[in-house]
Amino acid sequence: MSDDLDIRGGGAVAVDTATLRRAADGFTGLASDLTDVAGLVGSAGLRLFAATDAAYEVSSAIELVRRRILAVAEGAVDISAALRSAAAVYEIVELRTERAAAASAGDSAAVARIDARLGALGREFPEADGQATVGALAHWLSWPNGLAAQAPGVLWWLAPGMHAFAIPLAWSIQRAIGGAGAGTVASTSRLRGSTTAVIVSPVAARGATTAPTSLAEAAARIPTGGESRIRVERYTMQDGSHQFAVYVTGTETLLPQTREPFDMGSNVQLYTGERSASYDATVAALEQAGAQTGDVVHAFGHSQGGMVLSHVALEGGFDTRTLVTFGSPVEADVGPGTLSIALRHSDDPVAALAGGGHAGAVGAPGSFVAERTADPRPGLHDLALAVHGIEGYTRTAEVLDASGDARMTAVESVFDELRGAASVDVTEYSAMRVAPEPLPRPAVAPSSPISPSTSGGG
Repeated sequence: MSDDLDIRGGGAVAVDTATLRRAADGFTGLASDLTDVAGLVGSAGLRLFAATDAAYEVSSAIELVRRRILAVAEGAVDISAALRSAAAVYEIVELRTERAAAASAGDSAAVARIDARLGALGREFPEADGQATVGALAHWLSWPNGLAAQAPGVLWWLAPGMHAFAIPLAWSIQRAIGGAGAGTVASTSRLRGSTTAVIVSPVAARGATTAPTSLAEAAARIPTGGESRIRVERYTMQDGSHQFAVYVTGTETLLPQTREPFDMGSNVQLYTGERSASYDATVAALEQAGAQTGDVVHAFGHSQGGMVLSHVALEGGFDTRTLVTFGSPVEADVGPGTLSIALRHSDDPVAALAGGGHAGAVGAPGSFVAERTADPRPGLHDLALAVHGIEGYTRTAEVLDASGDARMTAVESVFDELRGAASVDVTEYSAMRVAPEPLPRPAVAPSSPISPSTSGGG
């Protein structure tokens, strides 16, 4: 089990451009202040030298200090310029993504606005355009590497002699998945198709009845095994308002079109943009728990549950302020009102279906992707997909909780807010498709007796 953890803001765009520019402003201000200090130090040295020849050595030392201060100031100017250039590179990648979406939607005004901004950035930072292309290409080339590296170990056991082809084959398959674009869900995406009749019923709740204190604790609340599929925590806040935390399971059976809403059929439907029984069951559970349109929701989902909640955030009608996914096969562009946190294993083939995610950052400020290799030892055991299980993702959440990374502050603030609730009501729900009514059997017409005249006797 590897503890190496990569925490980044998104795909090719891994940082917030506004943060880069604020840092650049800080270094510019520092350079200005240091230049002023160097001027004061230099003036003091000159006055001391003029006062007495005995102060020559002291004034020389002061001059050396002045030069060092100026050198640091020049370094601060260089850092500021580099930060502004980096911000331009990342903004160009973001703008290209926005332009593609605007062009696809036929929004010519947005395309013109984005083109104008791209032109301005190109004139101010001539090298940024090429660097943005290289950065996006590097992301495109590198994101499948973790899973591709596991392929030789599996193929060695399944087909000795074929392992030499494993890495290029696995890389090509993943690139084809990424190129199809099914793993990235646009902010305007809406599920197609009609609702499925489902029944959600309360079952015995397990675990704590207070707010989670960590991501690992939240992951452990996702239902797995047993009857429960969806857990809803209803928080009554001190002002009388309500917030909800919802935890949604992953796929429960690999069979398609069963009574189980979280089956492989729902998996395929969601991944291809179709409404699923698992989505309808989750919305029904939230509504049964008392969630109404516009209510605040914090969502935690594993695998198919991550897909479900991504669409709940986009179109469920709730104020989804937090979306945490564990091994989700998609990444949704949930917009600036939703804190988006995605935990992925680079050797998880299900998470690989996200195609590396969006090129730009998604979600509210503070959103991030945390990724690690769950099992760096390739072999036949990889076929059991243990790296995709919620247990493995809970361990990854523990690593993230213990990382001390400043980007954890946003989700920790969510837990802090929920812990301030006046009361908490917890309900877990089973879910089942409603069996279709059997078609009526067609009536059988009574047979007519054969008359002697038509019997054919002679």
